[in-house]
Amino acid sequence: MGRRRHRPRRHPHRPRPGPGNLPPRTAVRRLLRRLPNVSRLVTTVKPIRTVLIANRGEIACRVITTLRRMGIRSVAVYSDADANARHVAEADVAVHIGPAAATRSYLDIDTIVDAARATGADAVHPGYGFLSENQKFAAALEAAGIIFIGPPAGAIATMGDKITARAAVVERDVPVVPGISRPGLTDDDLIAAAPGIGFPVLIKPSAGGGGKGMHRVEDPAELPAALQRARREAGSAFGDDSLFLEHFIDTPRHIEVQVLADNHGNVIHLGERECSLQRRHQKVIEEAPSALLDHETRTRIGQAACDAARSVGYSGAGTVEFIVSSKRPGDFFFMEMNTRLQVEHPVTELVTGVDLVEQQIRVARGEVLSLTQDDIVLTGHAVEARVYAEDPAAGFLPTGGTISHLDEPGGPGVRVDSAMAPGLVVGSDYDPMLAKVIAHGGDREEAIERLDAALAHTRVLGVVTNIDFCRYVLNRPEVTEARLDTELLDRLVVDYAEPQPVPEALVLVGLCRTGTRESDVWRSAVGWRIGGPAPVITRIADGADAYTVSIVVDDAAESSLRGTATVTHDDGRDPWTSSIVYHEADQGISRLIVDGVSQSWSAARVDDVWWVSGVPGTWRFTLARSVLDEATDAHAGDLASPMPGTVVAVPAADGATVAAGEPVIVVEAMKMEHTLTAPVDGVVTLSAKAGDKVAAGQILATVTPSPVEAPPLVEVPPSLVEVPPSLVEARGAQATSLETS
Repeated sequence: MGRRRHRPRRHPHRPRPGPGNLPPRTAVRRLLRRLPNVSRLVTTVKPIRTVLIANRGEIACRVITTLRRMGIRSVAVYSDADANARHVAEADVAVHIGPAAATRSYLDIDTIVDAARATGADAVHPGYGFLSENQKFAAALEAAGIIFIGPPAGAIATMGDKITARAAVVERDVPVVPGISRPGLTDDDLIAAAPGIGFPVLIKPSAGGGGKGMHRVEDPAELPAALQRARREAGSAFGDDSLFLEHFIDTPRHIEVQVLADNHGNVIHLGERECSLQRRHQKVIEEAPSALLDHETRTRIGQAACDAARSVGYSGAGTVEFIVSSKRPGDFFFMEMNTRLQVEHPVTELVTGVDLVEQQIRVARGEVLSLTQDDIVLTGHAVEARVYAEDPAAGFLPTGGTISHLDEPGGPGVRVDSAMAPGLVVGSDYDPMLAKVIAHGGDREEAIERLDAALAHTRVLGVVTNIDFCRYVLNRPEVTEARLDTELLDRLVVDYAEPQPVPEALVLVGLCRTGTRESDVWRSAVGWRIGGPAPVITRIADGADAYTVSIVVDDAAESSLRGTATVTHDDGRDPWTSSIVYHEADQGISRLIVDGVSQSWSAARVDDVWWVSGVPGTWRFTLARSVLDEATDAHAGDLASPMPGTVVAVPAADGATVAAGEPVIVVEAMKMEHTLTAPVDGVVTLSAKAGDKVAAGQILATVTPSPVEAPPLVEVPPSLVEVPPSLVEARGAQATSLETS
């Protein structure tokens, strides 16, 4: 593949061979070789008029967009938790498939096949996750006479098991990482093989993906415990706890190649994506193309990806993932093949101009690829950030809540794939990804700048997200200079802190409490009084920090005011004072002019929390109280769930004595486990059991501190404790005075 100034037309005119334009003999032979394909095209193209999307969230909305453009009827499915979801509203038809638990709704093969039959669906698009890489699902659809928009069940089965996938691609001379992979490996087998592979090693589940169950192990002594945890996670996430080991590549980069294949033997690739910015093996920021690869390596890795697809007779859109050494970019190794559309497919679409969902549907209909490798030209650069409901400052724990206000960005080169909507309840039943914000530019620098600006205007109030963290990452020199590796985010997290609130954000909370809608100055909270305005004082807390906002209102109308604001911090730093003009706009967006500089802000109140978001960042504030807000030691032994989720294990028994640091209870959310440990030595009292669904902040157990042995009493001679009679008389008189006063 190469770069061209002008993209060729998707369907270039090719004149039929005739007396005046007879092509060379070799061209005739190529044409004749393609004639059987044309014949099959005429006889095997199957109509697809209705497509059921066996998924939810932003990917369901994304598929619906292409279906609508192609004139194809869309059918959504939804669980109890998604009854009011955006994808349900956007589809032509929606079918209820069960309760919130994915195992009883989005993972229920029989229910989804029945829904496809009932709605007259010709085909099913699986999206990603859930059943998208389940060969039993593909086979069930085939048995029902419904087209599966994806590869053959056999290809899914082979590539879905990383052990058989590795063996398949080796047959095509695709390079693989040194390791041990065969069916039925026990923990003892893996422990015995690890020294020969060389530490550090990477434990990987044979089934599934998304980083679940993967663990890097440096110390041989830690391998047995890591294997047990990986098996438990893999079994929970994929229903298969098979594991294998690979050597961990130093300073690795994750580079994947998008492939597209039809049912007539044609396979092409659409360039690569760099997906090295990950945390816990979960991608956060992706881009296309990779800044690491030169033209020669790009050609080689693209060919290797096509060979991997051919090794299993692949058809449809797929992604071949490689690990590449930052120090030796020419060396790349096959990791796995995702037999579905990837979350990050938009960056490829933006640099190639190819709608991958449309191509999936055309291949599923039986069409021959309308694109050749020479047609694929990479134009510019694209970068994507995933918006997760998680708290980077709390170790990326999943969060939840209700979206009370939403602003999504637009502008040149900006695309948003989203399922968010005001009123959306974000729970713990599904993956925490809410949306993807993607930017395209003429080069990498412009794409990053556009993405940062787009994220600055992505405002999600009511749910803690990783948006500010993504902006922090995009502006790091390691990222702007493309010095990436898969562990970079883990290193950056160490230095990350939530942005400090800017004075304007604090002022906005104070303004929201002044009651500017009150037209009667005697009832208004703006501090008006005879003789001149008095300041309106608001005490605001941001975590452990407390601020005082003082606003003197000179003039107030129904939805605006003018005055002076002062912000002071309890730590004694210099106060901030500025003249302000405030305009309360519609739909939760306000405009604040500070010393002549105007900025838009979004604000919302959810219970006792004030959410404020603007270009500088997003904050959650509470109104500061007195000593009642101070933490006490009364609840020092309580173990509260840090996230909404499910209790999956209870290592400690009720009434057992534990030491500080010992595991007491394990909570899982979005297939990630969090272990709560005893904060002190003491006795455990359990308030939850395995299988319980719990809310964030819910007390799951209490560790009552072990009593501290008192020092021995020292006998004091009576003479040392005698009280003079005069002092007794004086104290008695004082007590009488207090009682009668």
